[in-house]
Formats: sequence, C-alpha cells, structure tokens
Amino acid sequence: MATLKDIANIAHVSPAAVSRILNHDDSLSVTPETREKVLTAAKELGYKKKSKASAQKMKKMNSITIGLLQWYSMFQELEDPYYQNIRNGIESCCMNLNIKVIRIFKTDQDYKKQLAQLDGLICVGKYSSDDIMNFQKLTKHFIIVDMLSSKISFNCIALDFKQAVYDIMDYLVSLGHKRIGYLGGIEQIGESIYFEQRKSFFIDYCTRYHLEYEPYMIEEEFSAESGFQMMNRLLEKDRIPTAVFAASDPIAIGAMRALHEAGLRIPKDISVVGFDNISVASYTNPPLTTIHAPAEMMGKTAVEFLYQKIMFNSEAVLPIRITFPCELIVRDSAGPTTGD
Repeated sequence: MATLKDIANIAHVSPAAVSRILNHDDSLSVTPETREKVLTAAKELGYKKKSKASAQKMKKMNSITIGLLQWYSMFQELEDPYYQNIRNGIESCCMNLNIKVIRIFKTDQDYKKQLAQLDGLICVGKYSSDDIMNFQKLTKHFIIVDMLSSKISFNCIALDFKQAVYDIMDYLVSLGHKRIGYLGGIEQIGESIYFEQRKSFFIDYCTRYHLEYEPYMIEEEFSAESGFQMMNRLLEKDRIPTAVFAASDPIAIGAMRALHEAGLRIPKDISVVGFDNISVASYTNPPLTTIHAPAEMMGKTAVEFLYQKIMFNSEAVLPIRITFPCELIVRDSAGPTTGD
C-alpha cells in the first residue's frame, strides 16, 4: 500500500506537505506545479486516504504551538553564533512540520505568562533547578538544549565535550605542545556558576599527561572582546604558552587579533584552537582549527523529539539525554611548536 513517504519521495517534498496537499489545506504555501506533482504521484501509486482518526491527527499536527525559550538576550546571540545556529535548526524544522513557534527571552519581564497555553517547550541555554521545576509544571513536553546536569533528571540535548576536548588536546600534543593555555567563559545560573565541562576536561587531560597549564588559565566571557582582553593578559606573563585552547570560536577570534597586534605569528609563535566551528572560523587569518559542534542538528532534534511526544501523547516516565558527537576541524591556526 502506498504511503505519504512514497509520494513525498517522488514529488520531492516532505510527507507532512503531501498530507496537507491531499487534505486540500489551502493555508499551505506551495507552487501549483508542486501540488500537481503530489496529486499525480498519489494517483499513480493508488494512494487511499486514511480514516477519520488520521484526519483528526492531521488537524492536531496543524495546530501545534511550541515555545522557544532563550536564557540569553538577543545581543548575546549575535555575539555568539552558536546559539543562533541552534535557533535556526529549531525554526527551520518547525517550518517543515508546520509547527508554530513562539520565541521568548528569559530576560522578558512577562516571560512566564508567555509560556502558558503551549503544546511543548524548548529551552535553549542554562537554567536553575527552580526554572526546571516550573517548566515541568507548565508542560510534560519540554526539553533543554545545551545543558547537562550531574544526573539525567530532565530531557536534554548536549555535546560530547569530553571526547571533543580530548581530540583537540591529542592534536596539540601530537604537534609537540606541552605548555597550553585555556581561555574560557563563565556562565551564571541565578546565584550559581554553571559547571563548565570544557574547562574540567581540559584540566583532567593536562593533569593526566603532565602538561603545564595552571599559569595560563583565564576565564571571563564567551565573546570576541573578552578573548582579546584575556589574550592580552596572557601576553603580560614572563613566559607564554606555545598553544591556547579557546572554549569558543569568538574567544579564539578575539585572541588572534590580540596576537596579531602584538606582532606574534600564528601558528609559528603560538597556536590557537577554538570550539564551535561558526561560519567565520574558516575565514580568519589564518583559518581557525576548531571543533565542529552540530548546533543546527541539536535544534532540529529537539523539535522532532517534542513532535513525537505531542502527536502520540507520550507519557514516558524516564527523562532522556541525547548526546551529539563533535568533530575536530584541522585548519592552519595550529602547528608544530618551536618553543621549549
């Protein structure tokens, strides 16, 4: 028996679009040619519309509203494209599934009121235990993107920071680096400081392999300006590291500018590596060696997870943690050490 997926493969559209076209949903914006392709494919395959229950399910799908809660301001998103990429993944997937998405900032005074009457909630960023309890009271369909807890107590999507950090440190050590600096950012959750895994795994690695690092660790903010300031502080030391691991690409880019202004050559005098693989990372001078974080896919997966729970009214008791792998992207900002 022909399925919506069969028709979608022939017409080169999504199964959701096929279903809406076959149900004569005039609110769907498609070209007449695309609509005709779908109808022709359905006729050729002998597709038969499903029961009334399926039609009711389709109606439910067309009325889903998801809230996108962001813990940071719009300015912070512009400063760090990593979060913008997560949002792009969420919004593009919602568009494909015809899900209405309402964007809400935690900095909004009335953000709690805006969270009412939603079918699901995607929270991007870092949240306190009180925040999470409030989310659980509002809806059983919620997930947090880019946050980990010591135990799996809520649905979340995060990165495999341990392997990512170890991959980049293995690479630096293979180039002969034994004196490595760390430039990171501090993220606040209420009155507490969020546990930064990149920093933790960096320290673990350096301790395990007896690398010199303690004099070269600085933390401020996840921004290019902060990276510039932190690198200048590092350059004031009598002895500088032969390589620097920046916990984000914006930090790395700011650090590279400070090195250029100081007359140091990258990577001949000092190597620099970043984290995230934002779009401009391949256009720095020299192109930045970094870790690719699949931010858009994280956002897309969050939507698909909630979509399944909402459509099938899932009552899963146990929370889940989805961990995405990262990939080392080798470019020209890291090279063999020439120092002692």
